[in-house]
Amino acid sequence: MSKAKKLTRAEKQQINAAIQNARRQDKRHKSAQDSIPFQRMFPDGICRVTDHYYTKTVQFQDINYQLNQNEDKAAIFDGWCDFLNYFDSSVRFELSFINTAANKDTYSERIAIPLKGDSYDSIRAEYTQMLKNQLAKGNNGLIKTKYLTFGIEADSLKSAKLRLERIETDVLNNFKRLGVQADPMNGKQRLELLHGIFHMDEQQPFLFDWDWLAPTGLSVKDFIAPSSFSFRNGKNFTMGRKIGQVSFLQILAPELNDRMLADFLDMQSSLIVTMHVQSVDQVKAIRTIKRKITDLQKMTIEEQKKAVRAGYDMDIIPSDLATYGNEAKKLLQDLQSRNERMFLLTFLVLNVAETKQQLENNVFQAGSIAQKYNCQLTRLDFQQEEGLMSSLPLGLNQVEIERGMTTSSVAIFVPFTTQELFQSGKEALYCGINALSNNLIMVDRKLLKNPNGLILGTPGSGKSFAAKREIANVFMVTDDDIIICDPESEYGTLVERLGGQVIKISPTSSDYINPMDLNLNYSDDENPLSLKSDFILSLCELIVGGKEGLQPVEKTIIDRCVRMVYRDYLADPVPENMPILEDLYNALLTQEEKEAQYIATALEIYVTGSLNVFNHRTSINIENRIVSFDIKELGKQLKKIGMLIVQDAVWNRVTINREAHKSTRYYIDEMHLLLREEQTAAYTVEIWKRFRKWGGIPTGITQNVKDLLSSREVENIFENSDYVFMLNQASGDRQILAKQLNISPHQLSYVTHSGEGEGLLFYGSTILPFVDRFPKDTELYRIITTKPQEQAG
Repeated sequence: MSKAKKLTRAEKQQINAAIQNARRQDKRHKSAQDSIPFQRMFPDGICRVTDHYYTKTVQFQDINYQLNQNEDKAAIFDGWCDFLNYFDSSVRFELSFINTAANKDTYSERIAIPLKGDSYDSIRAEYTQMLKNQLAKGNNGLIKTKYLTFGIEADSLKSAKLRLERIETDVLNNFKRLGVQADPMNGKQRLELLHGIFHMDEQQPFLFDWDWLAPTGLSVKDFIAPSSFSFRNGKNFTMGRKIGQVSFLQILAPELNDRMLADFLDMQSSLIVTMHVQSVDQVKAIRTIKRKITDLQKMTIEEQKKAVRAGYDMDIIPSDLATYGNEAKKLLQDLQSRNERMFLLTFLVLNVAETKQQLENNVFQAGSIAQKYNCQLTRLDFQQEEGLMSSLPLGLNQVEIERGMTTSSVAIFVPFTTQELFQSGKEALYCGINALSNNLIMVDRKLLKNPNGLILGTPGSGKSFAAKREIANVFMVTDDDIIICDPESEYGTLVERLGGQVIKISPTSSDYINPMDLNLNYSDDENPLSLKSDFILSLCELIVGGKEGLQPVEKTIIDRCVRMVYRDYLADPVPENMPILEDLYNALLTQEEKEAQYIATALEIYVTGSLNVFNHRTSINIENRIVSFDIKELGKQLKKIGMLIVQDAVWNRVTINREAHKSTRYYIDEMHLLLREEQTAAYTVEIWKRFRKWGGIPTGITQNVKDLLSSREVENIFENSDYVFMLNQASGDRQILAKQLNISPHQLSYVTHSGEGEGLLFYGSTILPFVDRFPKDTELYRIITTKPQEQAG
């Protein structure tokens, strides 16, 4: 062994100087921006990640997967498998699920109802407090978003752009087939998303504009980067003021469960779950598996030879060889005969927290979820930087820990759990809390294509309560006018507390509505007199007609007389010239046809007889913002006529409001009474068809679903209602609704023997189970409750 050479003093100094120089130059300070692994973001949303790798991102919403029954789940699962199979080996894609904490103050501000310094502030404050209490029950404090990022290799931006746009169109169509809403993200949106990840839970606003780049000389990374990154200890990292840790999922279980991903996403902490998926060329995959099978067979023959030489039974071979051989053959069969492809999957979980202790708790919880499904969450030691950068929705995987899986194995991580409905506009109304997630449900019906609504339920299920709660909510957060048709005298207390007007129409009341009132601004499109004539024909048909209704001759006579009685008013439209029902009766008596005498005789009881409540000029001012027509004391004979006349008064109000660009909400309780007669039903259908264009939002409240489907015409009410608030249903009605609204048996269970305030909400294409436990120790509850014992109290 040669003796080591002793260094001279000069040589030692030279070596030390070289080390110091290396430290200064080689370990130069690396900025946070240098760590972010993309080259350039373009305004159209394309990101150049490396020299020849380009990506785009699509944000997608949730659908109800966990709520559905097995057949519907199977359909969604099959659709998701087809979606995955769309990606060939030239397209890499990444699924990102990001849970970040929302600013609780911001959430409270969104639902808070501003005080106005009037006598209704106590109710506003009480309602806001109720919403805050309901908010605290759920996890609306977490903002959950889902993204799909896909990327391709290309020589230039131009060639990448064409192909990425084509893939994006296909991806959006695939989501649409699943019933999932998805939207492509532009460059600024992608940068805002990255900024949100780098400043997770910090509530730091994203300030950026493309025009700022040239004058400042900054790059887009300067606007999104955190204050610092630190990856010193290899076990976790710091990002700004946050501490985080990335782990990868070791899939050990022979069979996976579709609840696994959902359980990760249900964690009440900030985290990012990332799945990098790369399809393997089908021919290459089959060839590889065949080669493996050949290798296994060769090893089996070798083992059999050993057994024969040792005098053992040659059928006894190591169990591992037998297992691997069977699995390889099954896999080959799946790839060749079933709709399966081969994928390489990298599954990462990134936890972020304020403190090291909190981080350890979060990581422990995530690890427990993995263990529950016979898998293992393993920390990426000394690969924390690669893990963090691979968790960004850029489509770049720097962690080369991959697991080969078939389509159905990858698809078991179904990215859909429970749909949420939390709209934060100033006119969003409270509808209860999501029965699956306990999150607040806030919706704005004006955002629907068709805001018409129905509140359905058996007696005692909470229909009227739900309607009154909504009316109070509308009063507090909108400027809309509210009109109520109240056949059971249930709304008076609420209307009076909100400063509204209760119009009591009965034979003993001095409140009168003239059914002959004519609004000359009734319609821009049609002659007001023609529309009024239609209404009076419906009224007369209700009074006169039997099964056959009015005959053509009778309709002609009524139309003629209507035009006669309005002649003076049209010539000089002053209130004194407005005709009343008696004027129509007298005009009919002057006609020569015997049919005219017949109609006049039928009208007589309503003009000079005991039912002459509608033979007066209007004696009330219905310009109040909230008006309730109480028609309880109208007898059976008059109630239907009363409801029809109320509808006409509503039409007048809607047309006046239309000029002022103001919405009118119309609530019709006991709506089934209107649907039983052909004339009133036809008039109601007209409201459902035309109200929307005029700024009207009608809501029908009924217990009899069969009446809604009594004719093809009335069925239009169902088809033209995008908002259905469904409470407990009777057995016969459940079957009708299941067929009409395409509700699964599992969804139907939420309206089967359900308690008060429990049911299903239909908002456009979204179906959610809800629970509304309104606090009973409030002034508003005492005003709107319909229970006699509570009212008495």
